[in-house]
Amino acid sequence: CYLVETKSCKFLIDCGMFQGRSKETALNEEPFPFNPSEVEYILLTHAHIDHSGRIPKIYKDGFTGQVIATKATVELCGIMLPDSGHIQEMEYEWINRKRLRAGKPPVQPLYTYQDALDCLKLFKSTNYGESIRLNDEVRVRFNDAGHILGSAIIEIWITENGEETKLVFSGDLGNSDIPILRDASIIESADYLIIESTYGNRLHEQNHNKVDRFVDIINQTIEGGGNVIIPSFAVGRTQEIIYDLHKQKERYDQKLKKLFSVPVFVDSPLAISATEIFRKNLECYDEEARRYIENGDNPLDFPGLQFTRSAEESRSLNERTDSVIIISASGMCEAGRIKHHLKHNLWRRESTILFVGYQAVGTLGRRLVDGEKKVKLFGEEISVNARIEMIDGFSGHADRNGLVRWISRFNRKPKRIFIVHGEEDQMTEFSDLIKKEFSIETIIPSRGESLQINAAGIIESPDRIPASLVFKRLAVIEQLETLKEEFDELSELLKLDLKSDKTDFEVDELMAKLKKLERSMVDILR
Repeated sequence: CYLVETKSCKFLIDCGMFQGRSKETALNEEPFPFNPSEVEYILLTHAHIDHSGRIPKIYKDGFTGQVIATKATVELCGIMLPDSGHIQEMEYEWINRKRLRAGKPPVQPLYTYQDALDCLKLFKSTNYGESIRLNDEVRVRFNDAGHILGSAIIEIWITENGEETKLVFSGDLGNSDIPILRDASIIESADYLIIESTYGNRLHEQNHNKVDRFVDIINQTIEGGGNVIIPSFAVGRTQEIIYDLHKQKERYDQKLKKLFSVPVFVDSPLAISATEIFRKNLECYDEEARRYIENGDNPLDFPGLQFTRSAEESRSLNERTDSVIIISASGMCEAGRIKHHLKHNLWRRESTILFVGYQAVGTLGRRLVDGEKKVKLFGEEISVNARIEMIDGFSGHADRNGLVRWISRFNRKPKRIFIVHGEEDQMTEFSDLIKKEFSIETIIPSRGESLQINAAGIIESPDRIPASLVFKRLAVIEQLETLKEEFDELSELLKLDLKSDKTDFEVDELMAKLKKLERSMVDILR
């Protein structure tokens, strides 16, 4: 989240959950570095959990202001935040069972399903292009970001001491020609731009190539007798995949006959609910999708598409002996039914796991894309024998060229550009590119950094608290992750070593050392 403080008002842009590595997700538990009860507004760019997921927590911690977002975002949060609360409760139930066995007291989830339901009363919807006054000195406007249904670029005008300063928060900018959605709005001007950089150093596959490759991968897998498992974000990618498959039926050649002869299952209650919200928000559609609707055609449906709501229906998919295509959440394989489908298909050489969205560092999805050969699912070690594929062209994020093209369309360019929401190398390379293309100075702000901005320029706050002091526990978590990697490597080496000729004395000596290590580990917990 980003806290903006003026003389008369405090408000946040987004309030999302950290995702990925343990040291990142641990930040979700940290107290907010400001008093939530003093915040008057949250301006929400879109419904994805990494932008909205801590709204129930800040509500629980004392926030009573308004959450302003587009109508579609408000509706999507109405299903996504309670779902997130349910996941929190399920995860903590598992954690507390382990704590109970260890004689430790239970811990509370970040927030509950009920907390998420309760915070929804704070949401207020707005339309694209509508000017909203937060007070006499601050006005805002939401513009289409083209990332997911209802996503927004937020323009903010702040007047202080008779001078107006304009900030623009890009939110997540959409890839060009995303199915269903319009391209990101052109913004005329900004004094300061805060822009995402998820794909700041990468280019997407060409759109015509992505569809051909998508169909080819599916057909090759079906011919081999395997299943195609598509981990997909419940909101955005799932609906776009359905739409693209719908479009392909018009090119009903031999390739597509094979594809459409196979059942396609959307196995995610959240994705099913989100698809219904997509169907109700036609004002967000691009011209092509609107033409389908006007002709009486449903672009979010095609022959062979089936939705599975119940857990029983989901389980039955893994008992089938014919080839199937399963689209399931979550897109980064961190939670949800996708984990069960991976457990039943990762070990099968004839199956394919097909990724169509960004995979954050530290997530199971990223580890699979990076080539990990064994993963743990539900406490069981699974060999990764399946074919692992990634198609970048389906990404909902603008790539490097798309981001540069969007900046180039400003009539009055920003004085400074803040680069956020990316991995370190992405932000650094994107920063260099902006300086080269536009001769605009950039800032890559650190977590916890505070800057004073006005019409004249930027002043770094002298009372900035070093991140190392704010997030002490992260160093411990990072050390634990390092030790885990080293222990796994040591374990594999010792297993190989035991297969070679070792004397009984050497085996006894090794056992004594492991016992000593075990005692040291127990001491740490005391």
